[in-house]
Amino acid sequence: MRAGVGYSNQEDAFLAGRRAVQEAMAAGRISSPDLVLAFCCGNLDHFRFYQGIRSVIGDEVPVVGGSAIGVITNHHLSYSGHPAAIAVLQSEGACFRVEAAGDIHRGARQAGVRMARALSGGQDPRALLVFYDSIKVRTSGKAPPVLNPSSHLIEGMEEGLGNQVPILGAGLLGDYSLAWPVYQFCGFHAARQAVAGIMFTGDIIPYFRIMHGCTPLDGVYREITNMEGANIYELDGRPIVEVIDGLYGDRRWRDQHPVELLTIGVNHAGRFEEPREDCYVNRLITGVLPGDSGIGIFEPDLDNGTEIQFMLRDADKMIRSARYNARRLMDRVTADGRKAAFAMYIDCAGRTAAYSKTPVEEASEVQKVLNRHGVPLLGFYSGVEIAPLLGKSRGLDWTGVLILFTVPGE
Repeated sequence: MRAGVGYSNQEDAFLAGRRAVQEAMAAGRISSPDLVLAFCCGNLDHFRFYQGIRSVIGDEVPVVGGSAIGVITNHHLSYSGHPAAIAVLQSEGACFRVEAAGDIHRGARQAGVRMARALSGGQDPRALLVFYDSIKVRTSGKAPPVLNPSSHLIEGMEEGLGNQVPILGAGLLGDYSLAWPVYQFCGFHAARQAVAGIMFTGDIIPYFRIMHGCTPLDGVYREITNMEGANIYELDGRPIVEVIDGLYGDRRWRDQHPVELLTIGVNHAGRFEEPREDCYVNRLITGVLPGDSGIGIFEPDLDNGTEIQFMLRDADKMIRSARYNARRLMDRVTADGRKAAFAMYIDCAGRTAAYSKTPVEEASEVQKVLNRHGVPLLGFYSGVEIAPLLGKSRGLDWTGVLILFTVPGE
């Protein structure tokens, strides 16, 4: 497999798509790509961007991707202006299969089943890479958004595939306020409220690593005593909004969508063991519900009786994790006698330096490692990251997922 990556940051969406794909093809020395991965910021005209790509590659090559807060390449990292990035891939043999399903807002599980069934049945499936619309109902006034649940989508895909293929990918966002529409490139059209998937097969084997970055606020476990869907109303019989007021010492956090510093974590290791970041699943708080009755979280995958901890986003740990895990992943690929032909970094939008208030971009640590090894990189900032954790594919928050698409070593 060969890969090339291109970048653009200009307001004319058609020219952005055209120039980024031309740059990618030149960088990879690819004249006839088999697959295009494309991401652009929410303030670009996605349909004109898509048309710009098509003006170069024609109508026969699938284009998959969509909206992003910002993009990451080997030499660019941007979430201001009108950033866009494209990767073109070329392989010997049929190593990619693309399918999509719409109406995810009407039933995420059903959409996952439909897409996965269309992809099932091929030989040597290695991994499913998926991108979907994170937002079911956008932020309006003080009301937090309603999200399309990744947990339901993943359940549907697992049912539709009927096998143990790892699922990787992202829920897409167009802006930090969660108020803009989100678009997906679904192979041969652009749409909203859709999910698009790529099945990698044959000799292309993805390796992945999850970057973390949250620390328990304290050693206190609290029990969810009133929850419905993705809304939590009470902890230990107390209104959760009052509990969080006490942690912050004031009520100003109630104006944040999503809440900036605090997340909710579930520890999947021993309760009294030393906390291990790779054993926590964290959930961002989307904001306070109308009437200050409770909070929303990104996924409806917790229940009454679940024990949670409040987690602080740890900027230093986040940067160390990105550096350490990128190095270890490259080491593992080399030890297995394989070669990384292309890398994708799916990074939570909350991990940017501007949002997390860090002096450096944690994604720059990933750039450094991949540049030392000469691996083409396409990354973007997402709302939800999907990867297997603790033996199960999950929707994750406040993580980075680095995927290396590898081929047999020379």
